[in-house]
Amino acid sequence: MDLVPLLRSLVALDTTSARTNLPALDLLEREAHAAGFATRRQRWTDAAGVEKGNLVCRRGPDVPGGLALVGHTDCVPFDPEWKEALSGELVDGRLVGRGSADTKAFLAAALTAARAAQPGRLPLTLVFTADEEIGCLGAKRLLAEGALHPAHAIVGEPTRLTPIRAHKGYCAVEVVVSGIEGHSAYPEVGASAIHHVGRLWPELEAIGADLTRETDQAFSPPYTTWNVGVIRGGKARNIIAGECRFTFEWRPLPGHDPKRALRLLEDACARLAAASGGKVKVNVVPLRTDAAAVTPPGAEIVRFLEAESGNAAATVPFGTELPELIGMGAEACVFGPGDIREAHRTGESVPLDQVERAVTILGNAIARFCA
Repeated sequence: MDLVPLLRSLVALDTTSARTNLPALDLLEREAHAAGFATRRQRWTDAAGVEKGNLVCRRGPDVPGGLALVGHTDCVPFDPEWKEALSGELVDGRLVGRGSADTKAFLAAALTAARAAQPGRLPLTLVFTADEEIGCLGAKRLLAEGALHPAHAIVGEPTRLTPIRAHKGYCAVEVVVSGIEGHSAYPEVGASAIHHVGRLWPELEAIGADLTRETDQAFSPPYTTWNVGVIRGGKARNIIAGECRFTFEWRPLPGHDPKRALRLLEDACARLAAASGGKVKVNVVPLRTDAAAVTPPGAEIVRFLEAESGNAAATVPFGTELPELIGMGAEACVFGPGDIREAHRTGESVPLDQVERAVTILGNAIARFCA
């Protein structure tokens, strides 16, 4: 397929993370075979019983080194009222649909560039992953497998063709506060989990303030941030709440221990439980503790993408699959068409001129790092 039909075909597939991504892998694998790639899959069934997979496509010698172009196939959910979510509609030079920017445009650009490139003496690897949006789970499986060792890698994300050489980490926990239910007219018979979460809140703010003391001016904001994004509790307004749970996330700076905030939170929760006299229990369940990722500004892949794009390298506060590629030994950089501000919302779209330019830049990268 040509670039635009390929991108439209990818957008037409609902690869929300809760669904299987195997149909997308089928399409990508057909295109990779047509371009002379050998392919293999890494498959598993997730906790909800849904089949998932990574697709690894290689052209050239089966040796370490060369270049890897890496992109995730999954995307975030979309509003059912958004009728154009899977349309791939073309509007004013932009292709519209869920995942168009994040990050199916990169997938289409990578395949198109690979198809046009001449095979080199070093391997070119196309890596298409699952479940990036819910924790980079596919990339983590590939890292654990230990079979990929590219010398250089470009991780596809919508960066407006700006090289991203570093980003903060991502950590999250769920805190479950268990109290004692009872009739709200007799507060002495119970212990409200919701009220105790209220007592915990100043501790959370103190942890957040502590995390801002160290800064790195390469990032905006230049400190570790925190957020409570979800909170649920209670059964009815006249019942003393027996349970309240919330998520707590933080995004550590490079060089910071990603588990430091976890230890501070655990200590605060232990103090809360002790102060209740045994009426309240608090359980902290870690969800993710991903450290930040950094590629030096003078790295060859960074300097190459700066020269090709005309954009100076930057940093971002959100996470990507960059840590996993660095873990494989690659000198890696995040790069791709589209704008992250267009992603994760109704009306997501990507400018086709950026996608076409990405094809040229990725083609030049293949020639440079696989020659």
